This record gives sequence, structure tokens and C-alpha cells, in this order.
Amino acid sequence: MSLRVVIMGVSGTGKTSLGTGLSQMLGIPYLDGDDLHPEANVAKMAAGIPLTDEDRWPWLDLVAQTLNARAPVIVGCSALRRAYRDRLRAGAGGRVHFLHLTGPREVIAARMQARQGHYMPPALLDSQFATLEPPGRDEAVPLDITLPLADLVAIAAAELHGPDA
Repeated sequence: MSLRVVIMGVSGTGKTSLGTGLSQMLGIPYLDGDDLHPEANVAKMAAGIPLTDEDRWPWLDLVAQTLNARAPVIVGCSALRRAYRDRLRAGAGGRVHFLHLTGPREVIAARMQARQGHYMPPALLDSQFATLEPPGRDEAVPLDITLPLADLVAIAAAELHGPDA
């Protein structure tokens, strides 16, 4: 069975940091879902325009195809709504493990302000929270972004290799 992991959460939660650390620990590739966005989506976000569901569906399908074709793989993808997660599960070709990075809005906003060279402006954070339908524990493993990264990686790895994995 090939491992398929989606690290989810609003922009600025640390999906790439966790994905890179988990990739190194588990020895499987990490792909940033941001790299799969079509240019039109990137241009919209860079202009401060939130994406619509119609903008997201083709991107989510590409993420699902990546999960299917590249497993074992870890993908960073916001997966903000249940319908988006359902779409990923439907196209992934096997079980998808969701890790939900969550934390205080103030911490996330500060992280977004500090990062350089990312097209997602901090002004869109409120739209991300407005879209977010937090998954229950039955759907995703919640991970507190205020913990040190090494702890988050260890917790995520343990969850992926635990009795319910």
C-alpha cells in the first residue's frame, strides 16, 4: 500500500516546512500543491482576489492525480472545505491521510508577513479562514503550529505509522 498524505490548512500554517521535514524523515517525496496551480489562479491570488470553487476544481483534480500517480507522496494543499477533501479522496487512487495544521490567526498572519517571494498576500488570510471547514478528528489529524517543527514532524510521522494508519 502506497502512502498518500495531504498536509492541509490555511496559507501560512507551515505546510511546506512540515512537508519537507516529514519527507526527510519518511524518505518519500514532498510536493507543494502551490506549484500545481494554473497561472490564472496564481495571478488572481497575487492580485488579492480569492479563488472561487470553479477556480479550485481543476487544481484539486491535478492534486488528486498527483496523489494517485506519485504515491508514496506527501502533498501540501490547503484543502479548506470538506468538498475539496472529498474530491481529493475520490481521485487519489487509495486512502489519503490528512494532517491539518491549525493555530492562532495572529501567528499565521505574522508568518505570512515575514515570508518572502510568495504570491499569496496576507490580505487573503481572512478569505482562507472564511472558506475553511475544519475537519473533525475522524477526517484529519490536527497539528498545533505553535509546537516546534521537530515535534510536529515526529507527531505526524507517529500518526502515519500508528495503529489506525
